[in-house]
Amino acid sequence: MAASRMTAASRVAGAARKDPAPEDDVFDYGELSELLGYQFKRAQLRIFEDFIRCVAALQLTPAQFSVLVMLEKNPGRNQTEIATALGILRPNFVSMLDALESRELCERVRSPHDRRSHLVMLTDKGRSVLSRAKRLVATKHEARLNALLGEGDRATLLRILDKLAGF
Repeated sequence: MAASRMTAASRVAGAARKDPAPEDDVFDYGELSELLGYQFKRAQLRIFEDFIRCVAALQLTPAQFSVLVMLEKNPGRNQTEIATALGILRPNFVSMLDALESRELCERVRSPHDRRSHLVMLTDKGRSVLSRAKRLVATKHEARLNALLGEGDRATLLRILDKLAGF
């Protein structure tokens, strides 16, 4: 990662001496450029921005898309199981389900086996929106990532991420 040696403090000092400001906005990230967590977060933000742009017409976030996919692939699971599988905190998951339910993309029904538990099911509208979202993600978002990485790097990155997910 190319970086300017000028820090924010030296820019301020330069401005006080009437030095011209640098023409670019390149920063020296120091040890941040070598920290995996920091680099993953930066990559995640860029990937999420692209994802949101790709499915903008459907008004879905990456988390909502994930919930819809999990509901499609795991029918009859309760909301606690889905939230746990996705690593979403229960209060956040409940409000996300409220939003999806208000859009009629899913519905909660009482479990026939445990009256305290709710099963979450995709509605027909939810299946339709998910189908459209999957097409957009595959043809735009993932296609861009695949073009950027290439087949080999994509497969390697998926293996590495899978390994880190089990860390």
